[in-house]
Amino acid sequence: MKTVLVLGAGLVARPPVRYLLDLPDVQVIVASRTVSKAVALIDGHPQGEARALNVKDAAALRALISNPKVDLVISLLPYIYHVQVAELCIEFGKNMVTTSYVSPAMRALDARAQAAGVTLLNEIGVDPGIDHMSAMKIIHHVQGNGGEITRFRSWCGGLPAPEANTNPLGYKFSWSPRGVLLAGRNAAHYLEDGKEINIAAGTLFEHHWPVPVVGMPGLEGYPNRDSVPYAEIYGITSARTIFRGTLRNQGWCETLDALLKLGLVEIEEKDWGALTYKQLLGQLIGYTAEPDSDGLRQAVATYLGLEPDSFVLDNLAWLGLFSDDPLPLQHGGTIDILTACMLEKMSYAEGERDMLVMQHEFTAEYPDHTDYITSTMLDYGIPHGDTSMARTVGLPAAIATRMILEGKITRKGVLIPVTPDIYEPVMAELQAVGIHFEERVTRED
Repeated sequence: MKTVLVLGAGLVARPPVRYLLDLPDVQVIVASRTVSKAVALIDGHPQGEARALNVKDAAALRALISNPKVDLVISLLPYIYHVQVAELCIEFGKNMVTTSYVSPAMRALDARAQAAGVTLLNEIGVDPGIDHMSAMKIIHHVQGNGGEITRFRSWCGGLPAPEANTNPLGYKFSWSPRGVLLAGRNAAHYLEDGKEINIAAGTLFEHHWPVPVVGMPGLEGYPNRDSVPYAEIYGITSARTIFRGTLRNQGWCETLDALLKLGLVEIEEKDWGALTYKQLLGQLIGYTAEPDSDGLRQAVATYLGLEPDSFVLDNLAWLGLFSDDPLPLQHGGTIDILTACMLEKMSYAEGERDMLVMQHEFTAEYPDHTDYITSTMLDYGIPHGDTSMARTVGLPAAIATRMILEGKITRKGVLIPVTPDIYEPVMAELQAVGIHFEERVTRED
């Protein structure tokens, strides 16, 4: 019997925990700050065990990982804790799986992990994860047939399913919007037709485009972090375009750009007292007149360089930013105020489905022809069941965990799933449970 320690019992934990519990020879320990969540995940299964864990208690974390029974640790904790967990896994000879990006500090553990004979597999969720695996499958196929990838563009977004797309921003949250809002403050860097493009922090949403996705009209996208390193990671160093982007429903980017420019995504904490939303907005733009909604709307339009009847201002009004409602908190950053506001108005209702949309676009040049390849995944959540986000993040991690336990992934060190020994079996099993891509190829001789 093998034992897997799962750290964290949050929104993506159920699919991997249930997958592992369904294996006949695997014991699962779920450790969570809220032990009731761990108990609910295990749901009385004889091979499951719930433990309480405050991850800030270093001794308790050490005791769990050093347990001689534990063979592998899945960290579903916030990414800031992964390196601490990885160092303990190296010390005690335990393999580890995460769904998060490899940080520089994690990458620095590669030699130590190899020396200890430990596998630290990261980026095995959806984005990152399925994006890498599905892209590499096509890249290796092209290269194996004598072709060269000269253009690569990849899009991914978690969205409400069409019937659940019921608010004007075209977006809903299963958890705190803070992370989504913080990501909007990022800079971006990509390669377009041989030229490096840098997008300054704070201007991300000024750079967005309509994105035609097969079977899903009305989407737009914007750059996602730094795409340029993927030339080396994916082995496509001759590509003149390398771009990774985030998908949203049309209108999101202009609305978020306005929220950023109004100062509603600031992390600096302040005392706001008993202000209303209307008073806060007036204060942020220096509007000193006694704010009535029409006058404030005109002032905001002028501040943003928009027409007063712009849909962006309609969206701000729908959020309640021109209202006399009191702020949801009296102390914090404006990002915390906006987070509370969005969580109240933009959460999924019981039984509503989410969806994951991913699309890769390749130009593959061969000696005698050029292929234009589009690979698209549309995956939907299960009403009253697992979300698409939970399935597409959690199941790749669970499948890879089983493969490590069975000795099918044997390489040591800090890994990501860009090699056939990992991506081929994981993608095959995902396809068997309905998470799959449709490919379209247009040939030009």
